Amino acid sequence: MTTVRAPYGTWHSPVDAALAASHDGHPEYLGGVGEEVWWTAPRPEEGGRRTLMRLRTDGAELSALPAPWNVRSRVMGYGGTPWAAVPRPAGGPLVVFVHFADQRLYAFEPDAPEGAPPRPLTPAGEPGGEPRWADLQIHPERGEVWGVLEESTVEEPGEARRVIAAVPLDGSAAGDRAAVRELTPARHDFITGPRLSPDGRRAVWIAWDHPRMPWDGTVVMLAEITAEGRFTGVRPVAGATDESVAQAEWAPDGSLLYVSDRSGWWQLQRVDPDAVRGGAVPGTTLCDRQEEFAGPLWKLGHRWFAPLPGGLIAVLHGRGAPVLGILDPATGELVDVPGPWTEWEPTLAVHGSRVRGVAASPRSGHEVVELDVRTGRARVIGSPHTDPVDPAYYPEPRIRTFTGPDGREIHAQIYPPHNPDHSAPEGESPPFVVWAHGGPTARAPLVLDLEIAYFTSRGIGVAEVNYGGSTGYGRAYRNRLRGQWGVVDVEDCAAVARALADEGTADRARLAIRGGSAGGWTAAVSLTATGLYACGTVVYPILDLTAWATGGTHDFESRYTESLVGPLAEVPERYRERSPVHRADRIRAPFLLLQGLEDTICPPAQCERFLEVIAGRGIPHAYLTFEGEGHGFRRSDTMIRALEAELSLYVQTFGIGRTDVATLELRT
Repeated sequence: MTTVRAPYGTWHSPVDAALAASHDGHPEYLGGVGEEVWWTAPRPEEGGRRTLMRLRTDGAELSALPAPWNVRSRVMGYGGTPWAAVPRPAGGPLVVFVHFADQRLYAFEPDAPEGAPPRPLTPAGEPGGEPRWADLQIHPERGEVWGVLEESTVEEPGEARRVIAAVPLDGSAAGDRAAVRELTPARHDFITGPRLSPDGRRAVWIAWDHPRMPWDGTVVMLAEITAEGRFTGVRPVAGATDESVAQAEWAPDGSLLYVSDRSGWWQLQRVDPDAVRGGAVPGTTLCDRQEEFAGPLWKLGHRWFAPLPGGLIAVLHGRGAPVLGILDPATGELVDVPGPWTEWEPTLAVHGSRVRGVAASPRSGHEVVELDVRTGRARVIGSPHTDPVDPAYYPEPRIRTFTGPDGREIHAQIYPPHNPDHSAPEGESPPFVVWAHGGPTARAPLVLDLEIAYFTSRGIGVAEVNYGGSTGYGRAYRNRLRGQWGVVDVEDCAAVARALADEGTADRARLAIRGGSAGGWTAAVSLTATGLYACGTVVYPILDLTAWATGGTHDFESRYTESLVGPLAEVPERYRERSPVHRADRIRAPFLLLQGLEDTICPPAQCERFLEVIAGRGIPHAYLTFEGEGHGFRRSDTMIRALEAELSLYVQTFGIGRTDVATLELRT
């Protein structure tokens, strides 16, 4: 094939913004319903709703709920498992789900005669203050569905109470809140849903309290379940205020399995609950590797491991991107699953000897994969990847470790420009955009991302930086950001950008930074602090720490800054000094702000205050807002507009000669 020599950034690409938007999102919350496999899936072209997918035993894959049903929970802002189902001897499965618009629980029978719509199980609430549900489990023998109930408190607006509660399946609670049966007192600020022991006589769940986040410290709570379905003898059995337990499950033999970072790594532990008296005790480590067997609990219902009936355990593990393995707890032997997948989502499910999950790679999008433990064979069973364009246009990641200040390691994924139809003039270095992930207690996944391909196939490189504070590399790496948010993340991103420029991989004069949410904070602080970047894209950011920490965000993250920055009462000057809203006079580079108008986590007020300060300073900028969008864009038209605007910013700032991009108006 003959390639056309053209400057970086001017290359023509079949990966347009509409294509990237149509492939945004992935299957989540996978579970088994008898022999069937179900999961939620995104529908960007349908207003960003999530539908419930069903893989039947005959291999047919279909959407179980038409528009406008939207299977998604608002619990803790980021949600949790929003559905549960059980097979029935006749009539097909019974499904209970959370509808995003009103957060009510609904029940429906997908195999019932047509015309039987979902029926509500819980009462309606006031818009914006409605009760919310997640991490559901149906107990047909009791005629109930159990889960986490989150309700706003009248006494403290913005705060919430959370309990484990039971809802009758007969619909009697749809008009009567009193029919909802609370199983736990509102003893902890945050809880997960219960997991029942094999004999049904015990339940465990995870709990934690402000100001800790779940990756700081959690406890595993245990209760006896009476014949009437009430919880008694509630007590802690594992975890601590400085030990993070991310998941707890029962083994088939009645012992308790959980993942704890007591060693400095999230590792799988076992404890005999009958041996626990008077408080939590350390468990026995089942695989003593310096690897992560779990991750941050941003959403309720994440499953990094799943016990198998014969005693083996399916686990996700690794440094950086997690892979699927089968652990023999008796010997500690861990065998990884063969296949092309480099990244597995925390949504494992087990049925007999089969393990199901959601996995992807740099060459394929997220797929539903099934492993037969008896044969060791893994295969795609749902949501199969199909190449929307020639894979030759896909970006090729380079996994690298850079050296930062004080010699510290910085992990990153580098995507150089790549297009089979084009090459650059000899001696030219490409523009590069540093991507700062959100969280910040998170990491950049190692998967095919058509947003990255949108830029790399046009001749613009992307560097995803897992800066200090990211997950996947142990607690010490995660703790680098404690008290240092706005310092370590900014330094690490800058160190990677400078290293790429020093080695000639990137053009020092054409560096940009981009991030959303916590990554938006990092991008904005970088524009005020480094002088390194020619421009920046800042997406639904935090820009004023003091406002964000004093009622400016939702309950889950309302005290997150106490660990990331320090207690506000003790270091108020630190909150002010690091906030971009108070350092706007230092910005010299053009920027693009993107914001959803229904964002309750990083509200539009953050951007609006920042723009008031920046006004009249002569800095070219644009501010695009999107109706109906919250924290994280979900609608295809939003994502298309955002991507094209971002490309226009780089075209204008980097002096790229192309005319096929709608010009973004930059105001001063």
